Amino acid sequence: MNIPENLKYTKDHEWIRVEGDMAVVGITEFASQELGDIVFVEVETVGEDLDIEETFGSIEAVKTVSDMFMPVSGEVAEFNEILEDAPETINNDPYGEGWIIKIKMSELSELDNLLDASAYKALIS
Repeated sequence: MNIPENLKYTKDHEWIRVEGDMAVVGITEFASQELGDIVFVEVETVGEDLDIEETFGSIEAVKTVSDMFMPVSGEVAEFNEILEDAPETINNDPYGEGWIIKIKMSELSELDNLLDASAYKALIS
């Protein structure tokens, strides 16, 4: 199972990569395997300010639909439009082309509450 060291993680299986005051967010390889084949991603919160742990969208797989939660507070700045036509990109490349949103973070201190790779590894094992 690939769990990159340079990312932070949530207990809800989102990952976050900080790039300045922006953060790129997706779901982990573990989550994508648990969901199975992803067939649809819905994010209708672009332009909205959301608090940590608020729902920013949903992800639909063949068997289930799951909400996705904000790992930090901020404005949902961008949705990965590749996912509109190719949601399976999340299954194929969850930490690269399969990113889901970009957030303009409003509370950098919230990053301190996220899991590092070893803590996330312990959570899923």
